[in-house]
Amino acid sequence: MNLEERVRSAVAALLHATGESQTRLADALGVTQAQVSRRQSGTAGWSLSDCEAVAAHYGIDPLDLLAGPTRAVEALPVARRRAPGRPLGGTRTPSVDGTVR
Repeated sequence: MNLEERVRSAVAALLHATGESQTRLADALGVTQAQVSRRQSGTAGWSLSDCEAVAAHYGIDPLDLLAGPTRAVEALPVARRRAPGRPLGGTRTPSVDGTVR
């Protein structure tokens, strides 16, 4: 796995581990969801500045991001991890009584 693939895999793993959407990550980075999507598909690359911003957003060291998905997720602060049963993408779901949680 080359470095570009490693970063894409790490970002995907962080998105999954946090339950965050590409849109939410894009907002945090000040780019569009389409730009994140292009970087994740390999059409465009993650720059070193991007990697620093992604790492800062997730509260990890940039070297942990560059090391790949396992290391990136292991470095993720517990408070940033998706709670078991929480839906992916940070969406909220209605409960049985109709309230949104």
